[in-house]
Parts: sequence; structure tokens; C-alpha cells
Amino acid sequence: MDNVIVIIGPTASGKTKLAIEIAKRANGEIISADSMQIYKYMDIGTAKPDEEEREGIKHYLIDEVTPDEEFSVARFKELSLKYLDEILGKGKLPIVAGGTGLYINSLIYNLEFSDTICDWELRNKLAQEAKEKGNEYLHNKLKEIDPKAAENIHMNNVKRVIRAIEVYTYTKKPISVHQEESRKNPPKHNFILIGITMDREKLYERINKRVDLMLENGLVQEIEKLVEMGYDKSTIAMQGLGYKEILSYLKGEMTLDEAVEIIKRDTRRYAKRQMTWFRRLENVYWINKDEFDSDEKIIKNIKYYLETFGIFL
Repeated sequence: MDNVIVIIGPTASGKTKLAIEIAKRANGEIISADSMQIYKYMDIGTAKPDEEEREGIKHYLIDEVTPDEEFSVARFKELSLKYLDEILGKGKLPIVAGGTGLYINSLIYNLEFSDTICDWELRNKLAQEAKEKGNEYLHNKLKEIDPKAAENIHMNNVKRVIRAIEVYTYTKKPISVHQEESRKNPPKHNFILIGITMDREKLYERINKRVDLMLENGLVQEIEKLVEMGYDKSTIAMQGLGYKEILSYLKGEMTLDEAVEIIKRDTRRYAKRQMTWFRRLENVYWINKDEFDSDEKIIKNIKYYLETFGIFL
């Protein structure tokens, strides 16, 4: 069974940098498990590594689709498995890095997602309900039919709430049951999970600084350009964190300062949810960044751990 390294952790924790460092030392290539970096033209607000930051390491699932294209977890899994085979076929080490929990789960637990079910009429109807009656109303609907899924899906993640309701409507089986059943098929790769954690206040500080840097680097201008290209609030990707708030600012619905504060607050909340999700995973080798005074010492620690799997940095 081939080894695949998976680097997880909250946003702004340094996953990308660590993945690139490991890839450089272990002849690796990186698959992004980030639900926003898949979109073209959306670079600053997604903290997408530029060519210089990638340091010559090939990245997959970055700039994969345009912002108006539908991209599901099933599609992520399908493409990831294809790229894993490509990387292994070249004799290189695959490294999956990202913070989208469902993407990570789909790979490491080999989840299957009733891919054939797709009812746009129902999706639009449910989306309209959420708009008119609120996200909590829709989330309560899910709670009635699938309490387990409702517990794992945040009410503001309307897209996933809708998907869970859609799957139940057509199969009369909760999406959580589909996921449990699919876990019985073991994955064909050996996924080695490395998690990054740090003091919460330090992480929040990093998040705030990152948002400020995004503004300095031209986040507003990036979104203005996307609007000029015809992408607006109805576009799937423009509902992403950081994009919808700046769109509201551009429409005069709030000040820039208000938009920035909301982005910082909601990113901090998102990071907290990510950690809750990742803490549930089994067999994660956790690296607490506060225990190391340099990146080199973190790498050295990981180096010793990976050697037990026959991977040498």
C-alpha cells in the first residue's frame, strides 16, 4: 500500500508552507484539499500560494474550475485519486494539504456520495427557503431527518445542509448512513495524517494579520475584477468567506471596516470549527507549534516520525 502524507490544521496555521518543505525534501508533489483554492481568478482571498511560494513544487487542484462551476466533494475525491496515481506513477511522494474537513474525510475514509442524485429544482427551492426563513429553519429540517448530519454540519453551511436533505429525499437514508456504509470499503492508500495546532489566541492573531495582508495585497481589487468578469453574489464561489463580505461593501451595504471585521471574526469561527472537525480524526500525529522555536525543529520532529513509515526527508 502506497504512503500518502496528509497535512491538516486550521486556516493560517502554516499547512501550505510545511507541505512545500516536506515535498522539497522527499521528492513530493502536493494536492490541495481547499474548497476555495480550486477556483481560478480567486487568489488573494483564498491565500493561494503563488509560483514563488510553491518553490517549483507541482500543485494539483489549484485553479481547477471557474467560479461559477459546481465542484462537489465527490468530484474532489475523483480527481484526487487520479492525481495520486499520477504522482505515484512518477515515483514521487503525494502530499495532501488543506483545511476542508469533508474533502479530507472523503479520501482517508473512502467515502462515497450518491453521486447520481442531483435535483436542481429541489436545491433552488431549499436555498430560497433558507433565504426567506433563515438558515436555522433549514437546519431544523435536516435535524428532523438526520440528527447526526445536523450535528456535524453548521447551519450556515447551507450548501451542505441542502445536500444532506437532497440525499435523504431521494434515498430515504440519512447521508450519515451512506457515509458509515462507505467507510466499510477501506482506502487503497496508507494515509499518514500530520496535524498542526497552536495556541488559539496566537492563531487568531495570525488570522487577523493574514486578513490585513490580503487587503494590502489587493483583495478589494481582485473582487472588483471578478465582478467585472460577471461573477456576483449568485455565483457559488463568491459566497466564500472574504468574498461575500467585500461584495457587500462594494454594493454599499456596509463600510470596508465593517466588512474586514466580519471577515476576521468569521475566519476565527471557521478555524475553531476546523479544529473541532479534525480532532475527531483518528491516528493524527499532532504538532503543537508552540512547543518548537523554529520551523527547522518542526521538520526534524516530523522527519523522525515519517521514518517509521519508510519515508526519509
